Amino acid sequence: IGRYLRYRRLPTRLCVAEPSGGAFAEGWRTGDRSAHASKSTLIEGIGRPDVEPGFLFEIVDKVCEVDDAASIAATWLLENPIGNRYGGSSGTNLVACLQLAAEMRERGESGSIVTLLGDRGERYRETLFDPDWLASRNIELAPWLDVLKSAIETGKWKPKLAC
Repeated sequence: IGRYLRYRRLPTRLCVAEPSGGAFAEGWRTGDRSAHASKSTLIEGIGRPDVEPGFLFEIVDKVCEVDDAASIAATWLLENPIGNRYGGSSGTNLVACLQLAAEMRERGESGSIVTLLGDRGERYRETLFDPDWLASRNIELAPWLDVLKSAIETGKWKPKLAC
């Protein structure tokens, strides 16, 4: 997507949503293609341990690091308005979008934010959507659900994520 946007010279900015401590975030921040993740993630499909060759630092304008608990809470929020469950990477994207929207609002900017919702969440019934599984990993959703609902209602972002 990023290569296409740059090839077409579209007036867009590209943000990568990444689990906190992911290799892409560290590599992008330092410009180090040999960067490694500083911590593991519960979010499948993203948050790679190493920077992959296809990741082009120069086309990315921003990387938002998102806490696993925030990502999972966002997956829970997606179910009601959309009617389907989605996986953790979709939650990561939603959290990054909410933060980007709040930042744009603070700067008085208008515009569109576009994201992709990844895989459906049915296969996470026994993990991301299981309170016992979450508790066994010390994941508390309630504080993040409050933060996310507030961001949706007010357009303001309270916590400071590394974005």
